Amino acid sequence: MGHYGAYGGGGVALLQVEEYAAAARGLLAEDVWGFIEGGSGAEATLAANRAAYERVLLRPRVLVDVSRCATGITLLGAPMTMPVGIAPMAYHRLVHPDGELATAAAAGEAGVLLVVSMFSSATIEEVATAAAGPLWMQVYWLRRREVVAEVVGRAEAAGIGALVLTVDAPRVARRLRDARAGFALPPHARAVNVDPAVMATSHGAEAGSSAVQRHSLEQFDPSITWADLPWLRERTALPIVLKGIAHPDDARLAVDDGADAIIVSNHGGRQLDTMPAAIELLPPIAAAVGGRVPLLLDGGIRRGTDVAKALALGAVAVAVGRPVLWGLAVAGAHGVLQVLQTLQSELDSTLALCGCGSPADVTRDLVRLSGTVPGW
Repeated sequence: MGHYGAYGGGGVALLQVEEYAAAARGLLAEDVWGFIEGGSGAEATLAANRAAYERVLLRPRVLVDVSRCATGITLLGAPMTMPVGIAPMAYHRLVHPDGELATAAAAGEAGVLLVVSMFSSATIEEVATAAAGPLWMQVYWLRRREVVAEVVGRAEAAGIGALVLTVDAPRVARRLRDARAGFALPPHARAVNVDPAVMATSHGAEAGSSAVQRHSLEQFDPSITWADLPWLRERTALPIVLKGIAHPDDARLAVDDGADAIIVSNHGGRQLDTMPAAIELLPPIAAAVGGRVPLLLDGGIRRGTDVAKALALGAVAVAVGRPVLWGLAVAGAHGVLQVLQTLQSELDSTLALCGCGSPADVTRDLVRLSGTVPGW
């Protein structure tokens, strides 16, 4: 891997998060890049996630004392330097040999939340040792429940702060970039927290087919319902966060069933295609929840202004996905840190220019919606 630090090819400074994408692409194999960047189907939702932010316009207040701006928040009892965390993403060693250990080190230095994927390519214990900030653990519901229970138990023993159950993936959607590439996971990128027998299919390449999708059809349990959630609650004292809520009625059910937080998400455009953009999903869910539990948002966050818009529309924090992997590919832990620091600097500036001294000052009145968006 190359090492750009805060510079791209030709010594050009990387001053925006999106600039890390081009630098990362030049370092990664085409099939790996497709796996990271791709969405499902025609990638309509993938494109919508970014486009929707352009329709949310900021409406600042003036003559407000912003000489002392602060970006910090507290989430489920854990202090964070800003309302930004790292979304759960599998197999960080696909893009850098230090993988999740580098990501955890950067998250700790930046003082932000890291949500570790069940399919991390470093062990839960290794990541917990490398981390110095808030740490949550994401799980999928597998057919072999004893595997899920083992991961949950190890996470709790390692000091993880919350458990994140992904609920929008009864199977992995058809992702054409992966199918065309015959994508399969290479030997150096293994889900080391899960029984190798459970993960074997994800490493078997077949022309015209995604090994990751085949693995999900084999191992993910598509039969789970709300009635199964008590099984998980009985096996952990950790707060439970449901990730992948997209409908207000499901948000109400989540709260009624005792969820401690909700992540509003369309899986970064990687599951059901033609869903609304993530930021479009947020306002009706915020109205349904009514502040009873914290709402997080992931999908399409690239700028500090995006974070402010999400806060104005009902989120208490956001989670960033692909940009973290771009930074990791470009410069390991330093690259991830640069991406996070860029977002914090942009958010700090956005808050000051909007007349907000902290994230708590951001209200719905800060944004104006351009055009007609259903449910807004």
